[in-house]
Amino acid sequence: MELAGGFPDLSAVEALHPDVVLSALPLAEIPSLANGWLPAYVLLGGDSPSGWTQESVRLGVRALLPRDASAEQILAAVESAAAGLLVADPREFEALLPSYTTSEPAVLTARELEVLRMMAEGAANKQIAWKLSISEHTVKFHVASILGKLNAGTRTEAVTIGIRKGLILI
Repeated sequence: MELAGGFPDLSAVEALHPDVVLSALPLAEIPSLANGWLPAYVLLGGDSPSGWTQESVRLGVRALLPRDASAEQILAAVESAAAGLLVADPREFEALLPSYTTSEPAVLTARELEVLRMMAEGAANKQIAWKLSISEHTVKFHVASILGKLNAGTRTEAVTIGIRKGLILI
């Protein structure tokens, strides 16, 4: 069940018609693509440092991970690909969206990070003040500082930017 060069014969896999195929083969070497069978592909170690192309997405690539991806990352990518989502290694994502990575990261104080996390949870200024045992005026000061440092116009935008920059997790 091997092709030349030690690659597996994918016709046996193709006969099963799986929803997702996990492969370390370069996209060009996957013969099933030529046969019209289009599962969602999770590729380990893409064809190039910038492996996302319109052609690869058209051919069914839904996840592009480094070869050293952890088991948890691979499982998450397979589940996401099965759900129709696109998954990329953060380094690949940075190459796709340089506007988020070329700017200097916002430097928030520990207190501002606490306030931003509470904002992400939907807490109002009064609730944040009570939880942190500070005045509502101080919370307003922190919120204004967060908005300025993240170049955000609203609390929602600040939370969105905070998530994108990895400052908070939800």
